[in-house]
Amino acid sequence: RMNKKPENLDQLLDYCDTLMLDMEGTLLDLAYDNYMWMEHIPAAYAKENNVSEDHARDHLYATFKRLEGKLNWYCLDHWSNELDLDVVALHREQNGKIGFLPGARAFLEAVKDHHVRVLLVTNSHQHTLDIKTEVTDIVDFVDDVYTSHALGHAKEDQPFWQELEREEGFDKAKTVFVDDNVAVLQSARDFGVEMLLHITRPDTRHPEKPHDDFTGIKGVGELI
Repeated sequence: RMNKKPENLDQLLDYCDTLMLDMEGTLLDLAYDNYMWMEHIPAAYAKENNVSEDHARDHLYATFKRLEGKLNWYCLDHWSNELDLDVVALHREQNGKIGFLPGARAFLEAVKDHHVRVLLVTNSHQHTLDIKTEVTDIVDFVDDVYTSHALGHAKEDQPFWQELEREEGFDKAKTVFVDDNVAVLQSARDFGVEMLLHITRPDTRHPEKPHDDFTGIKGVGELI
């Protein structure tokens, strides 16, 4: 059982047969997503509705907050309909801002040399995954991909983990799960996944945010 921060990749992989990795904020820089939802989409909404950007941000932040952590919160189709904007096109036009967190690509390349099953386990909508794969080829580094929309539940909810276990048949005692979202980590812990790592600097534009409940690392790059 992993009860302290692993010092390197070999030590991390000694704990597990299965390594589950979140995408945004764990492998890819959350700066892109934060920019999209906190700046670019509100600006587009303001222009489309002829209101100030401050008004648009206030309105949208309240709208987003109501669905936080729910499946539709992560759904680009839902927000396209809700906001009457082409949210997928808005994401794609800013895809130059998509990128790996420091050392994350090298981490994935190094993990491929080890005999562990590597899974991308993400709340991202399929459209988001497609756009990010076009830029980073991220799915090529993993053995399989599980999205919350494909399983029908957000990672914050227990049915997600139940469906994932049914699909993947992973051993909870031999699985390491890495994520930046504390609510998701708590959900995984409640399901019985004990070996959890919290990414404390998911957005390179902001400082670290450690959490007392989980073993933290700044990023997966520090393990190589």
